[in-house]
Amino acid sequence: MNIQVVGAGGWGLALARRLALNGHAVRLWCRGEDDPDRLRATREDPRLLPGVLLPESVEVARDTDPEAEMAVLAVPSHVMRAVAAAMPFSPETVRVSVAKGIENETLLRMNEVIEQAAPGGPVAALSGPSHAEEVGRDLPASLVAASADPAAAEKVQAAFFAPVFRVYTSDDVAGVELGGALKNVIALAAGVCDGLALGDNAKAALMTRGLAEITRLGTACGAQAATFAGLSGMGDLIVTCASRHSRNRRVGEELAKGRRLDDILGGSPMVAEGVRTTKSARALARRLGVDTPITAAVHDLLFGGAEVGAVILDLLTRGPKPEIR
Repeated sequence: MNIQVVGAGGWGLALARRLALNGHAVRLWCRGEDDPDRLRATREDPRLLPGVLLPESVEVARDTDPEAEMAVLAVPSHVMRAVAAAMPFSPETVRVSVAKGIENETLLRMNEVIEQAAPGGPVAALSGPSHAEEVGRDLPASLVAASADPAAAEKVQAAFFAPVFRVYTSDDVAGVELGGALKNVIALAAGVCDGLALGDNAKAALMTRGLAEITRLGTACGAQAATFAGLSGMGDLIVTCASRHSRNRRVGEELAKGRRLDDILGGSPMVAEGVRTTKSARALARRLGVDTPITAAVHDLLFGGAEVGAVILDLLTRGPKPEIR
């Protein structure tokens, strides 16, 4: 298959490598600031994925292929609209979002953003527990390809599927995308737990109640509840809250140590999607009248000037209630 990977961040590099190893003709689109000449020569970005090499067959380029059968959009959610609008896709190109976020201005999911910005072709999402650092080293991972078009989901599945990269299909695009986006908000809170050394019991409770919160908001948006018990929901939540590779968990941990958000974000070349997604999730919950106490607490910590201790105290002193209702 002729595949365009748009974006040379860690995830774009790992996916371009996987697709090339699967035998596809891959063109990796880079911005000028990504230094495509250096990447073309060394086949590695030591800032993002040290020791992970792009196969020689991957074409590193500043231009795009309008005839690509598939375009994998591996760019941060806040630039997805602009990037998708600038890409010369054909009507047959399957557009695949691998970003995990919700647009701040419109509260749209990434597939919805792509459909608006680059209409005329099938759109899919690929999501699940899958850190680039491990995928790039060929460690096993399992993901979900979701699309309203079953043929598009199956085409994504066929392109990526490998013994170390299992891909399942789903027609619940909203559930798959919202699970991937909202778990980053909970991971910020999990990082605060780690930073304050609150223990495994507290973190387990946070993750469990976080999944309930994600499911409430997701189903209010039209997603299927069962999706959040799967790879793109619970699976991605577990890895993002627990892994040393998780940027969102690390941001929460640094906040608990008293560091300013701007300083934390400015010190990393990687994007912590949960920060922007917290704004969108809070606004979406208010619009739909959904109770999301963990999201509200993270929002107050990031943008409301709240102190970490006060936020944790508010969560711990919430009144008693049934677990399931």
